[in-house]
Amino acid sequence: MRILVQKFGGTSLSTAHAREHVIGHIQDALINHYKLVVVVSAMGRKGEPYATDTLLDLVRKNGEGLPARELDMLMGCGELISAVHLCSLLQATGIRSTVLTGGQAGILTNDVHGNAQIVAMQPNRILELLEQDMVVIVTGFQGKTSQDELTTLGRGGSDTSATALGAALKAEIVDIFTDVNGILTADPRIVEDAKPLVRVSFAEICNMAHNGAKVIHPRAVEVAMQANIPIRVRSTFSKEEGTLVTASDSIPTDMSQVRDRFVTGIAHFTNITQIHVAAVDGQFDLQLRVFKTMALHQISVDFINVNPSGVVYTVFDHEAERALKLLRGQGYDPKAVSGCAKVSVIGGGMNGVPGIMAQIVEALTVEDIRILQSADSNTTIWVLVHGVDMIKSVRALHHKFNLFK
Repeated sequence: MRILVQKFGGTSLSTAHAREHVIGHIQDALINHYKLVVVVSAMGRKGEPYATDTLLDLVRKNGEGLPARELDMLMGCGELISAVHLCSLLQATGIRSTVLTGGQAGILTNDVHGNAQIVAMQPNRILELLEQDMVVIVTGFQGKTSQDELTTLGRGGSDTSATALGAALKAEIVDIFTDVNGILTADPRIVEDAKPLVRVSFAEICNMAHNGAKVIHPRAVEVAMQANIPIRVRSTFSKEEGTLVTASDSIPTDMSQVRDRFVTGIAHFTNITQIHVAAVDGQFDLQLRVFKTMALHQISVDFINVNPSGVVYTVFDHEAERALKLLRGQGYDPKAVSGCAKVSVIGGGMNGVPGIMAQIVEALTVEDIRILQSADSNTTIWVLVHGVDMIKSVRALHHKFNLFK
């Protein structure tokens, strides 16, 4: 069977007009003789009747006392409403379809309610329905435990549902439909001339997603990368192909070498605090004590630089005061810079290419932007800047690497 997985996000399902486009994409897939699995998110965003955040507000007004198990049961409602509503629309157009919950579709997870991890996939029931020429609509964002308890997969979980099903079913491709036409070189709200990307590698989009690009969840990309299942990121409101995400060695040579594309895109995220802890003479366990303290108190650390004179790292702004208090309790005198932004220059072609860092420094220096910290990997160079310089930094780097062409 030629299997296609389509995933539609909340904005793709929130209005009658949007749902007409969804039905159009489903019809196109059937015309092209695909067996079709459709993964759906909850309809709309906060404030709209069936959005997950709206459902959460129903119980939050009573406090935060709802147990995690019952909270998962509530959060799974939005996707079920979306799935059943879409099924009714397809049936009305003569398309035979049926609905499965994540658990019924064979997504088995551990028992960590609210952020469950997929441990196994058992898609036999889906395959049987596809053999019967049914369009199988699956509620995204959820699975079940070995004890048949409903679990949710955390933010971005519907993307992960789609790529996990694509991998288990050996799908030809997974289409992720959103309200933008593919992956852009930067956030278009910041860079007006951000350009749609035709193709990117799994590694590039994974780094973009981890570093603030919100088009697709990084967990979903990692699942697809492991199974080598291509992803297309497309607009619900367009017939265009969007961005193809695939293994770097499957990108045609003439595509991968266009304009010597060393840099693919610029990503960013904000509201982080830089913490510097200086070493005390004669104390050689600074690094161990600092990071063990953070770990014991479940404070996520990032952007880590370790040297003989001390450690520098970042935490989210909302965790900063607690982190500083814990460090002072250990006898340290930490220094902090709050309201910072992490700006990432990402490109699979930069590995081994001299001068990329020099161009980054030049672009920011020209704009009088101070680099507080930097780090790098094979495909990414990160710089930490003051939050007030974030927009200027993204625009300067986007222009420096000619990403608007």
